[in-house]
Amino acid sequence: MLTGGGTGGHVYPALAVAQALRASGHGDEVWYMGRGNSIEQTLAERAGLPFVAVPAAPVRGAGPVRLVVNVANLVRGTYRAAGALRRLGPGAIFATGGYVSVPVVVAGWLLRIPSLIYLPDMEPGLAVRALARIATRVAVTAQEAARHFRAAKVIVTGYPVREEFLALDRAAARRALSLSDDKVVLVFGGSRGASALNKAVEGALEEILELAQLVHVCGEGDYPALSARRASLPADKQARYRLFAYLHDLPAAVVAADLVVSRAGASVLGEFPAAGVPSILVPYPYAGRHQMVNARYLADHGAAIVIENDRVGADLLPAVRSLLADDARREAMRENARRLARPDAA
Repeated sequence: MLTGGGTGGHVYPALAVAQALRASGHGDEVWYMGRGNSIEQTLAERAGLPFVAVPAAPVRGAGPVRLVVNVANLVRGTYRAAGALRRLGPGAIFATGGYVSVPVVVAGWLLRIPSLIYLPDMEPGLAVRALARIATRVAVTAQEAARHFRAAKVIVTGYPVREEFLALDRAAARRALSLSDDKVVLVFGGSRGASALNKAVEGALEEILELAQLVHVCGEGDYPALSARRASLPADKQARYRLFAYLHDLPAAVVAADLVVSRAGASVLGEFPAAGVPSILVPYPYAGRHQMVNARYLADHGAAIVIENDRVGADLLPAVRSLLADDARREAMRENARRLARPDAA
């Protein structure tokens, strides 16, 4: 049984493990459990996994009344998860964090089903910290993250990435997105988009398009305004600006890129090293400090540079210009990223 959700960074490692299980001949015995009408349901069903919906709600940041309601949802979710686990009879639970994993792992613990909790980020959130106490084992992305857990329980696996990041070459990826051999910059803000990144790109759009082709995954909220901005460009620049509200084939975009600009959610720790792509990371500052810790990990290993969120408007264009002009530096960052990859993590 797979579980975890709320963001793509929690869901995609579970899907990578599902791919590995299918490759080993166990694909018919894998289910996904999460919230209904959620990103995890959308992605799991798109990947062909049977999905079981359970109630769940966060407790961090909830006021007194909301806290009572959310705890009640978690209790209901645990009860429903226990019923599904009894019916399906999985031999183990693999959880990647997010509050939706809490009722599933707790139900498994009550039913004595072994569980592996995976921490995709460099620091654990509330759900992973709590579940690590009852989990059978805890897996982490890098050795630096192991210090948060008991040594006897933790194992360093690396970040499980989908096969597409490992199988595609750059030429094939560019053909898939109808990109030329000119330099490519990819900008995306994670599964929900990122308004600050979008505004910075909009403010420097024509200058960036002079330097490179731009693949921009902006999220649903900013897509109408950016689409209108694209329509106002000269025809030659429109052809160099590939704008998407959401891009399912994100692995091809990452592999095709000479440089990626993004937030610093958990996926950057696995997917960028797997693709060997240098990055400019702009950590989201309003959801704990885990994105900054993720970004610093890649920067400390020479694979990324970090721009603070309140500086992205002023600093993004100079950083993009500097890196695109310095082939040797980008190649060094590319090699440093590759050294962090764990292609066998799944």
